[in-house]
Amino acid sequence: MKVAIFFGSKSDKEIMKGAASALKDFGVEYKAYILSAHRVPEKLMEVLNDIEKEGFECIIAGAGLAAHLPGVIASHTIIPVIGVPIKAELNGLDALLSIVQMPKSIPVATVGINNSYNAGMLAIEILSIKYPELKVKLVEFRKNMKEKFIEENGEGVEL
Repeated sequence: MKVAIFFGSKSDKEIMKGAASALKDFGVEYKAYILSAHRVPEKLMEVLNDIEKEGFECIIAGAGLAAHLPGVIASHTIIPVIGVPIKAELNGLDALLSIVQMPKSIPVATVGINNSYNAGMLAIEILSIKYPELKVKLVEFRKNMKEKFIEENGEGVEL
């Protein structure tokens, strides 16, 4: 079980830590890379080739502004790609629309703006189809989440 996390700039590192956090919580191995689809496309292709050879099964890619990184990655691999739109200009709406509006036959699953944690969780869900031990952890996580929510909110709240 291996997931690659890509983002185009050092400034995106804090946002993308959420994906790493989710993966760590479930014991999923990951590697993170700062690579730009525009500034170092050759290095990006080299790393994509390497992760395919190393058996990575899912990719999380965060990008802001024109947000081409997730789509460029998806165009060069059949590994599922989860895009994280990162807030920069236009409150991240530009990045969201860029990632979600991929051309037919080259999909990128897309989570909410700056929500890399959900990207990590989606990667876990994808991997849980293949790995029963991960599925067990995910089911237990959801059960505990529901129980905690009911415990904290089930008796009503004071306004």
